[in-house]
Amino acid sequence: MRHSLPLAPQFYVTAPQPCPYLPGRMERKLFTALQGEAADKLNNSLSKQGFRRSQNVLYRPSCSDCSACLSARISVEAFRPSRSQKRTIKRNAHLRRHATSAWATEDQYELFRTYLDARHADGGMADMDVFDFAAMVEETPIRSRVIEYSDEATRKLQAVCLTDVLDDGLSMVYSFYSPHVPAQSLGTYMILDHVEIAREAGLPFVYLGYWVPGSAKMGYKSAFSGLELYRHGGWEPFRKPDSYSADTHPMSTDPIAEQVANISLPDLRS
Repeated sequence: MRHSLPLAPQFYVTAPQPCPYLPGRMERKLFTALQGEAADKLNNSLSKQGFRRSQNVLYRPSCSDCSACLSARISVEAFRPSRSQKRTIKRNAHLRRHATSAWATEDQYELFRTYLDARHADGGMADMDVFDFAAMVEETPIRSRVIEYSDEATRKLQAVCLTDVLDDGLSMVYSFYSPHVPAQSLGTYMILDHVEIAREAGLPFVYLGYWVPGSAKMGYKSAFSGLELYRHGGWEPFRKPDSYSADTHPMSTDPIAEQVANISLPDLRS
């Protein structure tokens, strides 16, 4: 008997687990599989509705009594670098960008381990081995690239970003960098360079993942002009950080059935 994938994506909810952004809270995710010939269409559509990709899964926060996590993207047209960001660009003028296919290397993994051990030793990715890393990079059913940044003189790898190419922008899936040169602000530099890549390619947005009010880990995203947040079913310009609240409320999140019903799906038949 021949089996085929269901025409409409099936959505599921993860079991609650400790929130990595706000202490004392529990997180839950709404997710669906990303597979088949229509994977690009689905990824493009759901990315515009606050979803993110992790390997062959698309997910969005769906916590039972909290709606703090907000998907963030930069409007390339509206973006203007600050004086500090201009200095960051100058400080990293010695780096050379190289875009490759989604293929993991030993140099990437060595930098990844150095980054995790220095910055996220107690995080959820701390136990990832070389095989887990390869899966994170290579298990992608869509158009993905690995953007490497190396020192021009020494050719030593300094920073890496796994990036998805969407129909309306670049999605920075995961980035890591050398923790030994904090003055270079490599994390900020990669975002600034992705804005430039998007501008060169004629793509209007750079997707950054989630911004969470009250979370120090996510605070850096609010420093970029042209920032937009996905709220109440649409994108809106970012206001001041203190305009948003991380307070919980029993009516913060719609029931799962309503959330799924309100997701706009592309025509996956062609």
